[in-house]
Amino acid sequence: MNTRGFRSQLKDSVPVAGLCPQGAYGVQDTLRSGFTSVKNELLPSHPLELSEKNFQLNRDKMDFSSLRNIQGLHAPLKLQMEYKAARQIQRLPFLQSSHLALDTLRGNDECIGFEDILNDPAQTEVMGEPHMMVEHKLGLL
Repeated sequence: MNTRGFRSQLKDSVPVAGLCPQGAYGVQDTLRSGFTSVKNELLPSHPLELSEKNFQLNRDKMDFSSLRNIQGLHAPLKLQMEYKAARQIQRLPFLQSSHLALDTLRGNDECIGFEDILNDPAQTEVMGEPHMMVEHKLGLL
């Protein structure tokens, strides 16, 4: 494993330029993209943070490879199609979607984690004009 590339990515508190979406006049469009957060523009401060962010993806890859070795190529392809169909089921853009079908497929519906307790939609900071958010999602703006 090449750790030289990781070390350059994991420097503590290095801001990344160009992540903030710019509007028509060179200023961030706060109405569509929300308020900027310094935390979103920083690289991970701990080596395990990258691993923790990609945990579900790595677990899915491992499950798919073992499923392919046991049952053949059709099993992971069928499961991936079901995951894709379950990800497309969402509420309107201004309402938070729980992705219950996806959690049930992955087996996460019986687990209680931090996201279940600390991710209360009533306490969210992102709330916009519903009509404008739907028009933006449909490409009318």
